[in-house]
Amino acid sequence: MLTQGAALAAPYAAMVMDARSGKVLHSRNADTQLHPASLTKMMTLYIAFEAVENGEISLDTLVTVSAKAASEPPSKLGLRRGQKIKLRYLIRAAAIKSANDAATAIGEAISGSEAAFARRMNRTARSMGMTRTHFKNAHGLTESGHLSTARDMTLLGRQLFYDYPQYYNLFSRLTANAGVKRVAHTNTRFLKSYRGSDGIKTGYTRAAGYNLVASAERGSERIITTVFGGRSVASRNAKVAELMDLGFRRAPTRVALRRPARPAYQGGGGSGPAEPPVGRTIRVVVAPTTSPRPIPRPVLDEVPATLIAELETSVAEALEEAVEPQSEATVAETPEARVAEADIIIATASAPRTTPTPQPRPATITLTALDIPQAKDAEPEIVTRMSTSGGRHWGVNVGIMTTRYQAERLLLKTALNELGTLDEALRKVVKRPDGWHANFVGLSEDGAELACRRLEARSASCKVIGPG
Repeated sequence: MLTQGAALAAPYAAMVMDARSGKVLHSRNADTQLHPASLTKMMTLYIAFEAVENGEISLDTLVTVSAKAASEPPSKLGLRRGQKIKLRYLIRAAAIKSANDAATAIGEAISGSEAAFARRMNRTARSMGMTRTHFKNAHGLTESGHLSTARDMTLLGRQLFYDYPQYYNLFSRLTANAGVKRVAHTNTRFLKSYRGSDGIKTGYTRAAGYNLVASAERGSERIITTVFGGRSVASRNAKVAELMDLGFRRAPTRVALRRPARPAYQGGGGSGPAEPPVGRTIRVVVAPTTSPRPIPRPVLDEVPATLIAELETSVAEALEEAVEPQSEATVAETPEARVAEADIIIATASAPRTTPTPQPRPATITLTALDIPQAKDAEPEIVTRMSTSGGRHWGVNVGIMTTRYQAERLLLKTALNELGTLDEALRKVVKRPDGWHANFVGLSEDGAELACRRLEARSASCKVIGPG
């Protein structure tokens, strides 16, 4: 039997939003409170990412499954009471398979109980401006008073995209290893059929109908569409595709990017922002937006294509002159993701020039351009750096992105923030079915583990890649 709230709620609601500006392009019943079903897990995952970022828990924390979590009805991963499983696998299961047992285990691991976690969900929702949402659980199964709106869920989807881009690729993976088994995406049909789609979350219960928050990117445009109350998977997907097309028609090609403000951190169990953990280092990186004349500063994310071409040519020529032909070492990764393609990434940075320390000449040379010339007529400077020696068959993966550009950008930013441990590593972008893998290779085992510890201390994702 449906609750009174479900009986009075409109059977259908929708919203279409330009993700870049937050402008609403279409809405219908967008503020009517309805059952969100598993769209709820977007908030569960948002808080999980937030907790990892703020050092409350790590992706490799072993979570002990409670009796409550193990007893949740399907969809589920099949967790057993007392079982221990890493948080990263629970996140994958909740995001991709929409596993209810995984969602409950996440909430209990972070807040101690699902009730406490639901209170944190509601505090975070209010801080985001989700004014007509009230959560009662971490999974979204029908419960009296557990309600949201198409507008609020669209806002939540936009926050996920902008606040945690390093995790956003989870929502477009068709399959993933969830520790105990490999899981398949609940929205494979739409992801495969609609051009540019890359997430975000499905939801279904009898009270809610078939719900979906979807995001798609074409060129410079990104649209987020939310539909509540679909009558079937097929009709819901068709409606979302129709609304997506409407959004792309109405969205301007160029628009000022207005990122949503980060909600106040709700960790620590209080009713407001909590203090960061003692001893934690907070590093704020601000990209310059203006520069004194007459010499403009180069912008890190907008390197001219002509300069990149010149640097690539210089690298090729330098390699031919400096290294005799030899076989290339094979970098082995985990069975979960095999290397399909590897490329040397030319990293550019506006860091001050320093004279490299002479080192013995090894078998492999990594080339890095350390400064884009300030003067217009100056030639780009190529600085050689020796890399890799015996026993350096380890590496680290720092993220899986949806585009090659994003992976290259992540490698560059990570290298600049962690020069002490990654200065000798070779940067590689690897394309696989689940996305573009950003890897640092050519490390010793101790070096790889140290790099991951330092990166995780900065709340960055990192996974050690072993030989063979």
